Amino acid sequence: MKDAYDVIVIGAGPAGSVAARFAAEGGASVLMIEKRQEIGDPVRCAEGVGIVDLDKYVDIETRWAAAPIKGATIYVPSGAPIKMRSKEEDQNYGYILERKIFDRALAERAAKAGVDVYTKTTATGLIMKDGRVAGVKVMRLGKEKEVVANIVIGADGVESKVGRWAGIDTTLTPHNIETGVQYLMTNIDIDEDNVEFFMGKRYAPGGYVWIFPKGPGRANVGIGLLGSKITDGGRPIDYLDKFIAQRFPNGKIIEMNYGGVPVSGGIEKIYGNGIMLVGDAGQLTDPITGGGIKHALWSGELAGITAAEAVKISDFSEKTLKKYQKAWEDKCGKIMKRNLILKDYYVDMSDEETNKIAETLSDLDFTGILDVSQLVKVLVKVDKKLLIKLGANQLGF
Repeated sequence: MKDAYDVIVIGAGPAGSVAARFAAEGGASVLMIEKRQEIGDPVRCAEGVGIVDLDKYVDIETRWAAAPIKGATIYVPSGAPIKMRSKEEDQNYGYILERKIFDRALAERAAKAGVDVYTKTTATGLIMKDGRVAGVKVMRLGKEKEVVANIVIGADGVESKVGRWAGIDTTLTPHNIETGVQYLMTNIDIDEDNVEFFMGKRYAPGGYVWIFPKGPGRANVGIGLLGSKITDGGRPIDYLDKFIAQRFPNGKIIEMNYGGVPVSGGIEKIYGNGIMLVGDAGQLTDPITGGGIKHALWSGELAGITAAEAVKISDFSEKTLKKYQKAWEDKCGKIMKRNLILKDYYVDMSDEETNKIAETLSDLDFTGILDVSQLVKVLVKVDKKLLIKLGANQLGF
């Protein structure tokens, strides 16, 4: 590990690896550190990702694509299904990933671009100089070291310390974080190319249960609960165990993962003097679904490009790095605001209201509905309260 780099990326998940790679391809010298000894482990994600030009970020390989997804079924509290399906038999919504392999493939591509990658290396603080971030204090194999850098990119997840160290407010209230628990299960009967979601207070207050197939008889089965909606002392794992006992009584659990998912719509400011935050560290996950992989890839790319441009002109000020936030807002800002409204609207709905909307939708054909934006187009036609809540300027289609 050298004593100085143009850019240091803290965290080697998808956002960090993509940011590091694009900064290096833009001509910057880049160090990426990861506190864990293995990139991609443990998994803290449902592992689903839609079709988002993945080949731009990683070589498409079957080794990390556990299952292609061609449809989705949403079960409302009454048990009625809303079924969405691809129009063409060979058309995919996306993939269920093997994140341990996927994350390493992204890191490998960063390394090939010239990034120095160090695992089992923990950031213990930031070096500050004249009011700006100027490097990182690290602990590696029991030894402390200071590494100077012009830009630090925080990609250290929902529990991010990097933003706080830099003076960025990353506070999360119970209303803006979901607690998730997920089992990898085998010996279960599933539809191998269809994801399933279960809504309702008995399943998941302020959230949902999911089943994401990962091959024959194998799936991620998980739950996300909004902290502010857990009023009876129940734990996410208790709700999940109850669901599994009913749905998969003979299923076997072979792995368990847990963690928090920010659903705030993003923090107000994701940059500063010499600092940018990407992925979960910037709370850049979809507020309604909790999905974060595509946002991690997008934000990592935009931050990496911005970092490389800053290095070329030797300007690492807020004024220059603000271009990253502007690029993010141009790409996702309107949709993130809309989905935050949707999230707040949904979590306050009663099961009875949800069932009534589902009854209105029962005769509609959802073939070809591939994402939230397309689904909202249908919903606002039958739910006038939602239309008023969103407002024409928030639809973002």
